[in-house]
Amino acid sequence: MNERVGQDPAADDPYRTGFDDAAIGLVVLSSDETVITAANRAAHDLVGWAPGTLPGRPAAELLHGEGEGLRDGLQIWRRADGGALDVRVRRSGRTLAVESVDVDAAAHSEANREALAAAGLGEWRWDRATGLLTLSRRAARILGRPPGRSVSWDELKTGLSEVELARLSAAVAEAARTGEPYQFDTPTTVAGRTVILRVRGQAIPGPDGAPAVTVGVIQDITTRVEARDEILSRDQRLRVATTIAKLGIFEWHMLEDQAIWENEHMYEIFGHAPEDGTIGKTEFLNDILHPDDRAAVRRAISQALREDGILHIGGRIRRKSDGAWRMIDMAGRFERDAPDRLPRRLIGVVADVTDRRHAEERQSLLIRELHHRVKNTLATVQAIVGSTARTASSIESFYEAFVGRIKSLAHTHSVLTEDTWQTASLSNLLLNELKPYAEVMPDGGAEGRISLDGPAIDLPSEIAVPIGMAIHELTTNAAKYGALSNRTGRVAVEWSLEPGGPAGILRFSWRETGGPPVEPPSRQGFGSRLLQRVLITQVQAEVTTDYAVGGFSLTMRAPIPPRNDSLNPLV
Repeated sequence: MNERVGQDPAADDPYRTGFDDAAIGLVVLSSDETVITAANRAAHDLVGWAPGTLPGRPAAELLHGEGEGLRDGLQIWRRADGGALDVRVRRSGRTLAVESVDVDAAAHSEANREALAAAGLGEWRWDRATGLLTLSRRAARILGRPPGRSVSWDELKTGLSEVELARLSAAVAEAARTGEPYQFDTPTTVAGRTVILRVRGQAIPGPDGAPAVTVGVIQDITTRVEARDEILSRDQRLRVATTIAKLGIFEWHMLEDQAIWENEHMYEIFGHAPEDGTIGKTEFLNDILHPDDRAAVRRAISQALREDGILHIGGRIRRKSDGAWRMIDMAGRFERDAPDRLPRRLIGVVADVTDRRHAEERQSLLIRELHHRVKNTLATVQAIVGSTARTASSIESFYEAFVGRIKSLAHTHSVLTEDTWQTASLSNLLLNELKPYAEVMPDGGAEGRISLDGPAIDLPSEIAVPIGMAIHELTTNAAKYGALSNRTGRVAVEWSLEPGGPAGILRFSWRETGGPPVEPPSRQGFGSRLLQRVLITQVQAEVTTDYAVGGFSLTMRAPIPPRNDSLNPLV
């Protein structure tokens, strides 16, 4: 058939009606594809030309722009009013089937499909009329399904638990009601293992307003969720560890000189309330840190920056909440974006070590005190051995005197060790020595031969040992030669605390009555030397003795040393 411009080649064709009434635009080109020879009503309506006006026009007039021919795929055509129109063209020889597409469909190119696959996204489409889901190859692989086959929702939901199924059904129903897109993450079983899927969808309404089609994408986020959970778990473990260790965690951003405090211990250590905010380097060095520690801290920071090493600093800070000075240890590491660049931030931890340092100092002091006490004790034992041997008339008398003095010394040390403050009660020392000779009341009263009268006084360790030994010697002498050597003698002990010195003056009086007549000793034994020398030398006491015929008496005035708080383990 010969073609003529403006003449419909299908005029005598029995399928002309089908050509004209087709729902999709049809355009026929000339043999050289430069002229439109035929176009149906849908093609005219599509580009906005009046019916019958397209045949005979140059084919190039359909294109919006130059340099392209009429080809398969997405193109931009020109409407009759000059506007642009996105169309999809399918060619079969010189016949073009053309339909309009929206901008979203126009953007959905094959390259986009590849990008979705590279991102791990699979596409899906649900059709209400059939109840089937069409899955892309990627979506089918994610769901463990063979590609190219539509599946029903009943098949897919078998991997979901009843609780998840109810939750997802409610979310989809709500999205369909509001017309909004939806997204949910759900665990499901695929090929026998549990995976976590992220599903996004959007309902497209049909002519009746009800969702006719739902389209969306699906993604396997199992690895991502596991990595996130592991990070959260590590963060939780870190926070638990720092909470137990009472460590503060911080970040210091150098360029802005701003700090981020990661946990509540930072606020506790520096005495800040959350509304007080944090502190930067400038405020820390100039206001918070003790002036005597600032130079050393600056040097440590400079060295860590220079050597790219771990920063270790310690110092005293003034706590904001109460103004108290606290000792801290800080450790951190500078982070750089590249080896040749300046550090960007410092990440570190802070610990309040005040109590630990005090405990270490107290322990050191206690060790020194122990060394001193052991040295004094050994010297005392040596003196006891020598003096007891010189004054003993036999092995039996030596043993008796020596054992008694050692027991007295041991008891005094036992009292000191059991007391928190390393002190000994004067009344307890007296009770220990005198109880065997009479019933002494706990409140200081007495029955029979012993009378104790004085306030409660605790003797520090440095004077408790010599005074305890003196009480033992007084008691021993009274039992051998004085008031406790017969049945009628009495011993009265009185003491008081007089003002003077750092902790007062102890006034101590020992008086014996009713015993055998007293004669001054013909020679100075160990007891006499102890009373005269040890008390004067170790206690700095003033000692007066009286060997009156009616009974021996001793008066002592001794300064009491102040308590040393460092020896108290409860401080």
